[in-house]
Amino acid sequence: MTANPRRQLRPTDVKRLNRTWRRNTEGRLALIVESVTGPFNIGSIFRTAAAFGVERIWLSGNATPPTNPKAQKTALGTDRLVAWEGPLSAVEAVRAAKEDGFTVVAVELTGDAAPLHEAKLGGDLCLVVGSEDHGCSPALLEAADGVCYIPQVGRVGSFNVAVATAIALAEARRREWSGKEPPAGE
Repeated sequence: MTANPRRQLRPTDVKRLNRTWRRNTEGRLALIVESVTGPFNIGSIFRTAAAFGVERIWLSGNATPPTNPKAQKTALGTDRLVAWEGPLSAVEAVRAAKEDGFTVVAVELTGDAAPLHEAKLGGDLCLVVGSEDHGCSPALLEAADGVCYIPQVGRVGSFNVAVATAIALAEARRREWSGKEPPAGE
């Protein structure tokens, strides 16, 4: 009799699966989070960043730090798994990312933004997300190497910033992993 393949994985199996995906991941990811003030958004962004292997987050503007107690509730301790610094100005954060070898791409609705699925997301990539109300500042958009947006077909004008971050990070990793063999057991 064979084991049911649809059973939930045990913690040891999950660790083994994640380790295999890590071995198949070469690209570096980073984030600039500009003026995101909602602590639950910050906590979600840090948790998602840790899950996708983001190596550094630069907090810009008046972004809430992950040490905020409400952010901690959502982050569940994952902020200790991702290096972060800030607050920095938007231009300082972009400069730091570029000096560290990252291409900086903002996730924002602008006239020249490429749809996320067509955007250049290869190599060492630093994605930028902006405040819940106003998005990325003009100074940050000017300093970025490129801009992309997440296409939508519904009647809502935008995503929550934490959700948009998760979608963009997932797309960057999906692109890297596409064409590679899935980990054993998939």
